[in-house]
Amino acid sequence: MKLLRYGDKGQEKPGLLDAQGQIRDLSEHIPDIAGNALESYSLKALAKIDPDSLPLVAGSPRIGPCVGQVGKFICIGLNYADHAAESNMAVPSEPVIFNKWTSAICGPNDDVQIPRGSSKTDWEVELGVVIGKAGRYIDESNAMEHVAGYCVINDVSEREWQLERGGTWDKGKGFDTFGPIGPWLVTRDEISDPHQLDLWLEVDGHRYQNGNTRTLVFQIPALIAYLSRCMSLQPGDVISTGTPPGVGLGIKPNPVFLRAGQEMRLGIAGLGEQRQRTVQAD
Repeated sequence: MKLLRYGDKGQEKPGLLDAQGQIRDLSEHIPDIAGNALESYSLKALAKIDPDSLPLVAGSPRIGPCVGQVGKFICIGLNYADHAAESNMAVPSEPVIFNKWTSAICGPNDDVQIPRGSSKTDWEVELGVVIGKAGRYIDESNAMEHVAGYCVINDVSEREWQLERGGTWDKGKGFDTFGPIGPWLVTRDEISDPHQLDLWLEVDGHRYQNGNTRTLVFQIPALIAYLSRCMSLQPGDVISTGTPPGVGLGIKPNPVFLRAGQEMRLGIAGLGEQRQRTVQAD
C-alpha cells in the first residue's frame, strides 16, 4: 500500500493511493497515518479494504508529510562511504546518530525556507524507514519486523550551523521546513529489497545526486538494532538512513549551496518524488 496524508497543514487526513494514482480517503478507518495505525495488525486490516470502496478525494489537495505525530526523527550521518569521502570525513566504525527536530517536518512539496543569514543551505536525498512495532534491544535477525514502511526524505542541512558553530550537527539540521517527508509511506511488503533502490536529486534540473542504497555502510537491520540499544523505538518514529554523494558541500573546487527561488526535485525508485521551491525565511 501507499499511504499518505492530505489537506492543509495541521489538518491532514489519512489517505491511500489507489492503482490509478487517485487519492482515497481513509478517515472512516483510521484517525491518522500515525502511532498505532502503523502497527502490523492495523496495516493488515487496511490492506483488506477494497480501494474502490473508499471515498475518492476530488481535485489536487496538498500532500502532507506521510507520517503524523512523529515522536522521534532520527538521522544517520556518513552512511555512504563515498559521501564520507566527499565530506573529508572517515567512514564511521559505528553509526553516526543525530536528530532533526520534529518541527522541521513538512510536506514533500512544501516550500523549503532558507534561514535568515544562511549562505550554506544544502540538500540530501535519503531513504526513510518508518517504525511500526515498538522495541528495545532488537536483534538484527528480526529487526525488519519492526518496519512499517519506507519513504523519501530530503535531509536539508545548513552547513555553517552544522559544522562551524560548535557543538553537535543537530543545530544545522533542524530548521523549520528542513524535513520534507513523503509523498507516500510505502508499506514494507511492496519493497522486495530496500537495499537495492536508486535515489537521486536535482536542483533547477541539474542532477547532483545519483546513488543506490546497496552502498549503505550500515544497512537497515543493523541501524534498527543499534538504535534500539540507545533508545526505545516506537510506531511512527522515522529513521533517515543517510545520503549518497553529490551534496553541495562536496562539489569541488567550489561548493554549491541553495538560494531562494530554486527548485529541488528528488526521488527514490518505488517510493515517489518530491519537489520543493526554496524561499527566504521571514
